[in-house]
Amino acid sequence: MANDPRLYRVSFVNQDKVYEVYVRHVYQSDMWGFIQLEGFVFGNRSELVVDPSEEKLKQEFADVENCFVPMQAIIRIDEVKREGVSKISDAKGTVAAFPVTPPRKG
Repeated sequence: MANDPRLYRVSFVNQDKVYEVYVRHVYQSDMWGFIQLEGFVFGNRSELVVDPSEEKLKQEFADVENCFVPMQAIIRIDEVKREGVSKISDAKGTVAAFPVTPPRKG
């Protein structure tokens, strides 16, 4: 699996922001209702142009081995051929959680 060339772009909502990250592995977690992300990939450090949004993501996920994202926060998961720029953007429009039936009383 070390030579697995697969790369995924995952977009999800986190605190009224849309995170777009690149990871090597995406799994359905053993924790019910969560998607597990691991193997975060960020831009090459030798690049001259630095994107502040990507730098913030690098810092936020620097020591993260596994990230568990609630399934209803996932916007999309794409398998891609090459890495792009990870970014954080404002969620435009209405972002709502998947509707859940409330528990019945009595």
